[in-house]
Amino acid sequence: MCVLKANNGPSLSLPLPPPSMSTPFLLLLLLLSTAIAAAAATTTTTTTTTRTRSGRLRFKEAPQFYNSPGCPTVNESTSSFECSPDVVHVAMTLDSAYLRGSMAAILSVLQHSSCPQNIQFHFITPAAATATAAGLRSAISHSFPYLRFSTYPFHASTVLGLISTSIRTALDSPLNYARNYLPRLLPPCLHRAVYLDSDVILVDDIASLSSTPLGPDPSTVLAAPEYCNANFTSYFTPTFWSNPALSLTFSSDRRARRPCYFNTGVMVIDLHRWRRQDYTKRIEEWMELQKRFRIYELGSLPPFLLVFAGNIAPVDHRWNQHGLGGDNFRGLCRDLHPGPVSLLHWSGKGKPWARLDANRPCPLDALWAPYDLLETQSTALDQ
Repeated sequence: MCVLKANNGPSLSLPLPPPSMSTPFLLLLLLLSTAIAAAAATTTTTTTTTRTRSGRLRFKEAPQFYNSPGCPTVNESTSSFECSPDVVHVAMTLDSAYLRGSMAAILSVLQHSSCPQNIQFHFITPAAATATAAGLRSAISHSFPYLRFSTYPFHASTVLGLISTSIRTALDSPLNYARNYLPRLLPPCLHRAVYLDSDVILVDDIASLSSTPLGPDPSTVLAAPEYCNANFTSYFTPTFWSNPALSLTFSSDRRARRPCYFNTGVMVIDLHRWRRQDYTKRIEEWMELQKRFRIYELGSLPPFLLVFAGNIAPVDHRWNQHGLGGDNFRGLCRDLHPGPVSLLHWSGKGKPWARLDANRPCPLDALWAPYDLLETQSTALDQ
């Protein structure tokens, strides 16, 4: 156990990882100790958020990151680069509400990659807000002028008729369902992509995650950390479990799929396999059933579990330390799960940028703060 403590401040205990997996964890300790030390300084700082003339948040330009000597050389032409098997493709949704989180996530991916120039981002934006989408592209280009990225409009009408109200309004946004349609939105030549939520920070090389083997079974299209000891019953209503035709989707029978939970905020997706078997249609069929019988309560996650749970390639849990945003109601502070860390995920109601702005941060929010690119005007006030 390692204990970090600022002068006259609270302490934070973190479990130590095995020696073979200590590099990302040591980086976490360094970031956290730096943030805590800064918070304990004798100077109080007040900040004012900087905005553009149109009222949008303004972000700083990030440093440029370069490939290490061992990285493969990729043809620089747009089509050749995009379709190259040596490129890591990262897909994210992009909107005004979560832009600040997205900026931090992008920076963390690039900063910890050994081949950052071999990464291409694919951003799904709301189709209806043309001016907003242009502003989002402009913000990305300003902070990451060297970044290879493409944007794809997602039409809310694609999914509006299928969305059922959930326990939190933010989960009902049509863009929250865009991940269901990634294989249809992204270029056909793309074989594999890593999907990331906007509230994550990586402290390890994303190429390691992207290269996760999915195995020879063509029905295995996803890889993600899975949890087979989770209370799976809570994700579906009594209507679901009382109907044998539905509940037998999962069974302890070895011939059936195991009821294993996984978080859809971090996934490796085989786009070719998905397209060939049209898994988007299967997800939509469960959403149509939900409109008639109310078989779940929690937004876009349950349809993914109904289609994929128990049939995904496992990923080490260090690649999604999820739940750092607390639950979906109060967003209380949570600790890291035991073990090494490669990715931190503030899933849940509490987002680190909102808690930091409100001067009510959780201890682990200090790990997100170094990646915040929001431009502010600071005035130091001596205590």
